[in-house]
This record gives sequence, C-alpha cells and structure tokens, in this order.
Amino acid sequence: MVAELTHVAVWGYALAAVAFFLFGLYVAAARRGQGAGNMLLLALAASTLWCVTSVFASSGLRYGALLQGLATVLRDGAWLWFTLGLVRQIDGSRRRWPRRVTIGVIGVRFVTLLLAAFGIAALGDPARLGILAQLFAAVFSLVLVEQLYRLLPAESRWGLKPFCLAIAATSVFDLYLFADAFLFGGIDPEIWSIRGLVHAMVLPLIAISAARVPGWAIRLSVSRELVFHSTALAVSGVYLLVVAAAGYYVRYFGGDWGRALQIALFFTGAVVLGVVAFSGAQRARLRVFINKHLFPYRYDYRAEWLKFTRALDAGEGGHDLGQATIAALADLVESAGGGLWMDGGGGQMTLRARLNMPEAEATEPSDSALCRFLAREGWIFNLEEFRIRPGTYGALRPPRWLSELPDAWLVVPLIASDDLIGFVVLLAPRTPVEINWEVLDLLKTAQRQAASYLARMQVAEALIEARKFDAFNRMSAFVVHDLKNLVAQLSLMLRNAEKYKDNPEFQADMLETVAHVEHKMRDLMQQLQKKTAIDRDRPVELGQMLARIASHRSQYRPAVDVSVPEAPVWVRANPERLERVVGHIVQNALDATDDDGMVSACLSSAGEDRAIIRVSDTGSGMTPEFVRDQLFKPFHTTKASGMGIGVFEARQYVRELGGDIVVESTPKVGTTMELMLPTTGPADPAQSEANS
Repeated sequence: MVAELTHVAVWGYALAAVAFFLFGLYVAAARRGQGAGNMLLLALAASTLWCVTSVFASSGLRYGALLQGLATVLRDGAWLWFTLGLVRQIDGSRRRWPRRVTIGVIGVRFVTLLLAAFGIAALGDPARLGILAQLFAAVFSLVLVEQLYRLLPAESRWGLKPFCLAIAATSVFDLYLFADAFLFGGIDPEIWSIRGLVHAMVLPLIAISAARVPGWAIRLSVSRELVFHSTALAVSGVYLLVVAAAGYYVRYFGGDWGRALQIALFFTGAVVLGVVAFSGAQRARLRVFINKHLFPYRYDYRAEWLKFTRALDAGEGGHDLGQATIAALADLVESAGGGLWMDGGGGQMTLRARLNMPEAEATEPSDSALCRFLAREGWIFNLEEFRIRPGTYGALRPPRWLSELPDAWLVVPLIASDDLIGFVVLLAPRTPVEINWEVLDLLKTAQRQAASYLARMQVAEALIEARKFDAFNRMSAFVVHDLKNLVAQLSLMLRNAEKYKDNPEFQADMLETVAHVEHKMRDLMQQLQKKTAIDRDRPVELGQMLARIASHRSQYRPAVDVSVPEAPVWVRANPERLERVVGHIVQNALDATDDDGMVSACLSSAGEDRAIIRVSDTGSGMTPEFVRDQLFKPFHTTKASGMGIGVFEARQYVRELGGDIVVESTPKVGTTMELMLPTTGPADPAQSEANS
C-alpha cells in the first residue's frame, strides 16, 4: 500500500510540476511590463519548485524532505503575497494588519521548519507545531480571499471571481489536510499524495482571471474553441463517471440480473451521449453558456470573421452563394436556417435561396414599407421583439406573409453601396439567444460583407448575360454577312438570266449556284438553331478548295485565275469555315476590281510547315492608314453595302489556326493579301474522298 501511494505521489507531483512550469512559460511570454503578473510568475515558479522537491521527498532522496519543506514555505508565501498585493491594490484605506499578519505567518512557518529540521523541542513537538502553522496559513489564505472578494465592487467581481474560487478551493483542501493531520497526529499519505494535482487543477481558473484583469499586465488569449471542446469533454467525462457509478451500483445490488442490467445501462448511456454530442441544439446551448459566463464578449471577432469570410468564399466558388450567405448569418446567432429574398427584376423581392426552410411563394415589392424601412434605417427587424413591443419600430407593420412564415425570427437587410439589394429572414434559434447591441453590431457588419458578395454575383451574372448577347450578336453579324454574299450571288445570277437564260451552259451554272446557295443557307440555319455540332477540324487540301471557290464565282468578271502547285498542300481546319474565309477574301478582290481587271489566287509553300494563299487584284486599293487602323476592325468597310466584319473574321480564324494575314495595298493600283497557314500531313482515304 505504501509503495502504491509513493508511486501515486511521484507521478501526481511530477504532472503538477509540468503543469505549473508550462503555465509559467505562457505567463512569461504573455507578460507586458509591470503589474501583478510579475508576482504571479514568481508564485508559479515557486509552485513548480515545490512540486519538484515533493517528487524528491516522495522518492525518499536524502535531504528531500528538508528541501520540500523550504519550497513549501516559499510557495505558500508567494501565493499569500500575491493575494495580499491584490487586496492592497483595491483597499483604499491601506490597512496594515493584512501585511503584518502575512509576514508573521510566513515567519512562523519558517521558524517551525527550522525547529523540525534541527529537532528542537523547546516549544513542544516540532512536527505538530509545523502542522499547526500550515493550518493557520490555510485559514489566513481564506481570510485574504474573503477580504479580496468583499472589497471588489459588484461590477468588477466578474474578473477576479475565478481566481478567488481557485485560491479558496486549494485553501479548503489544505485546511482539511492539516486539520486531519493535527487531530490524528500525522499527515494522511493518501491525501498528501494528490495535493499537487489538486493545486494544479485550479490553474485554468487562474488563467481566466489573468486574461480578464488588465491590471495584471498579462495578455493571455484563451481560445473559445479550446474552451468549448474542453468543457464538452469534461462534461462528457463526468457523465460517463456517473453512468459507470450507476452501473456498478446496479451490478452490485442487481443480483442475477446485475451484469445484464449494467450492460444495458452502459449501452443506453453511450447512445444518449452520442445523441447529445451530435445535437446542434445542445452544442448551441453549450456555446452560448460558455460565451456568456466565461468571456467578457460573446464573440471572438477574429475567429467569427474568418469563419464568415470562408463561408462566403466557399459559396462564391460553389453552387449557391445564396445558401452560403444564409448559413453564414445563421451561424452567428445559432439560427437553424432561413431564406434569401432579392430583387429579381420588375421591382419585386422574390425568394432566391433557402436553407432548412419550406418553399415560399411570397414576394415583397421593392418600394414596400418594410423594404423602405430596411433601406433607410439599416436595422435588424426582430419579429419577436415586435410582438412584445411593436412601438420600437414606429408605424412599421410586417407584411402578412412574413407574420405567417413558420419560425420567422430576424429580418437582416442586405445593403451594398447604400442600396437595399435584398434581405435574409432567419428562423428561430436552436437555443434562446439574447439579441443585444453586440449581436446587432456583428449582424450589421456581416450583412454588409454578404451584400457586397451578392452584389458582385449580380454584376457577374449581368456581365455573363451581356457576353452571351454579345456572342449571339456577333454570330448573327457573321451569319448576316454570309447571307449578304449569298444574296449577291443570286442577284448577279438574276441579272444575267435575262441575257443568258437560253444558254445551256448558263442554265447548268445557275442550277449549280442555286444548289450551292441552298446548301450554305441550310448550314447557317443549323448553326443558328444549334441542332448539329460544329464539324471538327480535319485535313483540308488547299488546291481543291481554291478551285471550288473560283468555280462558285465563275459568273463574276473578271474571272479568278487560280494557280496551285502539283503536289497537294494540306492544312488542318474546319473545311466550311476556312472556305468561307478565303472565299470572302476572293470576293472582296472581285468587288474592288473592274471587269477588265485581274484577280488571282496563288497557292505556294513557304518551307516545310507553312503554306501561303496569295490573293491579288488590280482594284481600287486601300490607303496605308486604312489598312493599319480600320481594315481588321469590325464594322469598318470601304464598300457602300458592306458590313465590315468579313476581314475581321478572316484574321480571327487564321490566327486561331496558328497563321496570320499580311496585307499590301496601294490606292488605285491594287491589293495583295497573303494568308499564311501551318501545314499538316495528308488526309486518310475517307477524308480525301470527303474533301474531293
């Protein structure tokens, strides 16, 4: 039994020494200038030394008991002097007796220690005198704590209350230990073995007071999350101990059914603990309790703001920023969810997102009394407060749909750039939450941040919609441009029909032209309707393409002179789009050239991986300024009936293929356009047949 107690004492005091040492390091790092923190650091150092010497004494080392006695006097004196310093800071009368008694108690403790060390029995049994001195020191410590608590104003007790409770608890323990020792003539080894752990267990209370009282000049930061999880763990541990004790009682007195009932009780207790641990309402109640009773402010603003911003960022990059906004605001007040109303156009606030709330068809006009109030005042509209004190909000009355909405609680306006862009209706909280100035200020600040995100989302949606319209308009412009070219071919054919309608060659050419126009118009309709996918790029033989372009314009004057090399030249492109682009360049050359002029399309190779299509004419030409500043810009043209997007589209597509267009032009002399394209290998037989 003695060996077991020695083992418990060694480990108990060793763990206590580690706790005092680590807390002392934290206080030393957090200490700021002069103040009570210096004396607290000395008391923690003395406590660490006391625990270390107690380990020596428990292990039976030589002079261990003497060192432990000296360290005990030093430790008790340091804590008494620290408590006395707090009393003297508050006591305006500057009474002298507490200081004199403190010095006397420390002196008596030291004298009795010397008497016991040298075995001097002039005043009686030295060991009994030492126990009596320690008993008196414990009583005086309680007196000092009582004086400290009474001298504190009622509104200031909140800060030092944990410290007073800690010192009172350890003093009561010491009082019991030494009273028992004085009555029975010796210290109880079982009680003494856990004394170090008992004194270390009150360190969290001292840390709370150190963080609360600025006069200690210690800047301690106690994490709310750590306190929350520690408290939850402690409560769970106490609960499991109670269940274990109940199980032991049931098994002991349950007879034949004892073990079965014990197992059933343990299982039930574990299930209940799991339900409570995963219950959002229970976690909310514990969080509110801790914030209300352990911290001067309800929120850790740094942590709350980081969490709120992360929630909005996740929503912005996720599927629904509206739901993320509701969840972020709801978490601030332990709400279960809510709904987001925003202006959907037409001057109506409609439900855009909801979280843990049933679908609602309710809408609110943007110029209603509620919206005007929210925009003008920026207040959080509390429906619960309105039902109790409706005069708080003046003549405002909530709309009927809001009063009938199940569990509706708070209406939080969303104001961006002084404009109301919407509001969030939060549902009743999981646990009662007091809506005070701190909660209102946090919600007002958070709604501004959320409103900026939502406003940015609206701008982004409007920009995307505008870009869609722009893309559609650009596509429409290209289609109209292609239709104009097709209409031009039909018009030319009709003009020549009166003269050559009886010519069999003209009739055959006319039928071919009509078939070509019909095919092109059908392709354009399919692209507009998006009923067919755009053809993928594939190898295109440029010589055959130039021949088709010249053939389709055989009715034009002058005729297009095509020159291609004997070896085929291949590029990888969309066949129809590339033919349309090159055909437009050729058509521009024909339009700019008189009937007696010349238009040529020459294909050549420039190295192993480049091909050049050179379209030349002897037409009107262009000025260098026009070529530099306007030729490749959309909606700029020199033709009376042109749209100015054909050359723009041509260069855009050629550059997509990895090539470029070079223009040389002289007014009244002519123009040469070179389309430089990257070449590729020949097509497979199926593709060759398709391109032929």
